[in-house]
Amino acid sequence: MSRMKDSTRYLALLSRALLQDEGVSPSNGSSRQARQGDGIVPLAEALGNFGIRDFSELWTLATSHHVILRAFHKLHRALGEKGRWAEWIARASNQEQTRVDHALSFLAPICQALAEAGDVIVIKSLDHWPDLGSDLDLYTNANGADIVAVMREQFQARIAERSWGDRLANKWNFVVPGLPELVEVHVARLGQTGEQIAIAQSLIGRAHADQFGGYTFRVPAPEDRMIISTLQRMYRHFYIRLCDIVDNARLMDSRAVNYGCLKSLAEPAGLWDGLATYLAIVSEYVKSYRGEGLPLPAIVTKEARFGNDLVRFKRNFLRVPIFPQAVGLYCSEWKRLLLNGELRSTLRLSLLPGLATVAALDLKLTGSGKGIW
Repeated sequence: MSRMKDSTRYLALLSRALLQDEGVSPSNGSSRQARQGDGIVPLAEALGNFGIRDFSELWTLATSHHVILRAFHKLHRALGEKGRWAEWIARASNQEQTRVDHALSFLAPICQALAEAGDVIVIKSLDHWPDLGSDLDLYTNANGADIVAVMREQFQARIAERSWGDRLANKWNFVVPGLPELVEVHVARLGQTGEQIAIAQSLIGRAHADQFGGYTFRVPAPEDRMIISTLQRMYRHFYIRLCDIVDNARLMDSRAVNYGCLKSLAEPAGLWDGLATYLAIVSEYVKSYRGEGLPLPAIVTKEARFGNDLVRFKRNFLRVPIFPQAVGLYCSEWKRLLLNGELRSTLRLSLLPGLATVAALDLKLTGSGKGIW
């Protein structure tokens, strides 16, 4: 079996563990993800022929999709405590839990220290709880120079090399001694080129405190979480991870999202079409494993420009088509900001195609576009 087919099989198994209750088969009209899954075969049986290579690659895929603890908990339960690979799964889960605990022990004092310079909330990283992102992402309305000073003086951190994109987005990455994860601080702006100011300004007032692993952090409201996730997936990276599907599905299942409020926030920023499309993709992916989609209102579904049928699993992620779909979303954002009279934001966003082109060329020539993107 080819590596691509193996990866597809691993994705299907992880998706089943996270999205499909045991004994529930996908509907007859399900998409290709369901057809590539294991039908109604119990997870324990699906894992029956796995060897160490399979589990190692499953671990790698789960790591890149930030679903290790959630997925491996389900797999461990399916195998039973005395299953052939149960001990290996438990050991792998414990290793990840140790990483998460260690990261939180740094994140808490960092947030407390930065709060002396301005309001601070944790974005993206804790959306995957009990899993954790690969970086620790923060948003603050403080002055950038003050953030740099606090990180250097109190945590002996050094600034990672800033790319052109980092400078446009007004964000800093810090390397903290003893912490494997980078601490990424977004200052007063959001978006690939820092074009989103109004949405950024509303984050602080809508944020709330919540408990994570014995620590209290301020995190965005559900609607803001969806907007930030959309900016990252549909307007920057153009690929969707399994954690994005699970995280947003959890929000929608909880009925915690005010879709009227969500539209009022996203539409003036030129992000509503991309957000509606993103949620439609998530819902259709979930449907392929549950047999039914998520409870999305008509104001979302009617605005979606395309669905999961155009998303392809390539290079270990679910890829959003760039031409013409993602380009169309970019143009809509640019047009809305221009009509709003946000000329500086429009100019920033206008730099994105050139930035992406240079990054792609640098990637081809040097193997890395990090210095640009």
